[in-house]
Amino acid sequence: MAIIPIVIHPDPILRLPTDRVTEFDPTLHQLIADMIDTMHSDRGVGLAAPQIGILKKVIVVSYKKREFAIINPEIVATYGSQWGEEGCLSIPNTRLNVQRASRIEVIGQTPNGKSIRLKEKGFVARILQHEIDHLNGILIIDKGLQLPDEKDYQ
Repeated sequence: MAIIPIVIHPDPILRLPTDRVTEFDPTLHQLIADMIDTMHSDRGVGLAAPQIGILKKVIVVSYKKREFAIINPEIVATYGSQWGEEGCLSIPNTRLNVQRASRIEVIGQTPNGKSIRLKEKGFVARILQHEIDHLNGILIIDKGLQLPDEKDYQ
């Protein structure tokens, strides 16, 4: 397993479209393991393959006691709306208030190619939406509101 450097904005790779994964092989499994190690090393809760320079539809999530990868994820339903603070490993030292759906349904595949459907809410739904945005070249700076510094209140 390896820790891979995070691609930092404004690197143009973060804006490029990603390709569907068609090979569910040891190379994919190694990519997922490296993404998980990289995410943990930077204390993230999610990571998309473009953030390490790989233009594939692969995301990993680690929150509380859940850790998983989704291949070729697509949001197929959204419900409600919520605002919440988000950061991004590719945009260090930036926190934005971003509006997201409060509940979502996602389809995709497991690392072994099996079809899955997830129904998520709360913070896991937020992580999934953030990471799936990365697969489409969308960053939090495209949709978030800058949070004021504490000094702005003084």
